[in-house]
Amino acid sequence: MAVQKSSNSLMLSLVFLGLVTGSAVIGLLPPIVALLYFAMSLLTYLMYYLDKSAARNGNWRTKESTLHLLSLLCGWPGALVAQQRLRHKTRKQPFRFIFWLTVLGNLGALAWMHTPEGTGFLSGLLGGYTDFPFH
Repeated sequence: MAVQKSSNSLMLSLVFLGLVTGSAVIGLLPPIVALLYFAMSLLTYLMYYLDKSAARNGNWRTKESTLHLLSLLCGWPGALVAQQRLRHKTRKQPFRFIFWLTVLGNLGALAWMHTPEGTGFLSGLLGGYTDFPFH
């Protein structure tokens, strides 16, 4: 069953990252957004790995708030895969609840980026970068 959950988490993350990349390719998002999701997912996976290793060895642990912040800041696909692959933070219900809130918050922000207000905000944030059409 753990292998099935791990495979589902990986598939969900890859499909999501593919959709974000596709959105960038067709010009709905600047490519930097897709790159941010990939980079933050890798960083977040690494942080889960290091935290799992520290837990096993009795060393300094990463704060849960840090893991949640990384998830919120586009790293949730990597966090989801790490949770299942590493079997880390899968049983703590308060942690899981907050994790899914960060996913919803991130998805809400991503949806907003696809609106005229969101694309205008992104353009301003990126210094007038206009290689993507405005709605």
